[in-house]
Amino acid sequence: MMEEPSGAVTGEAPPQRVGRWRRPTVDTIAVIVLSTVAVLTAWCGFESSKWGGEMSIAFSQASSARVQAGDYASQARDARALDQGVFEQWVLADARGDTQLVDYIEARFSPEFAVAFDAWTAEGRVDRGPFVRSDYVPPGTAEAKKLNDRADERYNAALTDNARGDNYSLLTVMFALVLFLAAMSQRAIPRTGRLVLIGTAIAFALFGVVLLATFPIRI
Repeated sequence: MMEEPSGAVTGEAPPQRVGRWRRPTVDTIAVIVLSTVAVLTAWCGFESSKWGGEMSIAFSQASSARVQAGDYASQARDARALDQGVFEQWVLADARGDTQLVDYIEARFSPEFAVAFDAWTAEGRVDRGPFVRSDYVPPGTAEAKKLNDRADERYNAALTDNARGDNYSLLTVMFALVLFLAAMSQRAIPRTGRLVLIGTAIAFALFGVVLLATFPIRI
């Protein structure tokens, strides 16, 4: 009876052949993941830097607008103080019945105060005075409000830009974790561990890509 050669094929692939096929496959997947995620990491760093720059510009614009608003507000306060001083003299002259002085003072009312004073007089002077009326708008008031609104808008925009930059920074950290896991999957460790590492890396990478697709872009 002839003995079957020890190296005869039995119909099953030797275990080492399966391992030899899977290791290059895992390595190839790891290289693809490493290359792709490296590009995405660089992109996130770029976007984080761009949004950080946008934040700085917005904060600067908000600060500048606030300073200008303060200047106009000071102008409005000075104008109000001057009108109040003139009106005080008018009240004293009117109380004395000095019509000549009253007319003289009224002729020197500022245009903004004259509008409120005439409306106050036309309505029977029932209000506490012309200064409480909406008709009275000292010069600089509208400009101060406009600039304050502008400062608030730019400040809120700066906070939004800061949050966007932080989001990209966090995504950079996630992609760095993907790089670590993919690199570890190429180490000489058991096959199961390699598959777990590369699978986890791919899962994090896909999650990061989904998040990245929802983020605004600044070029």
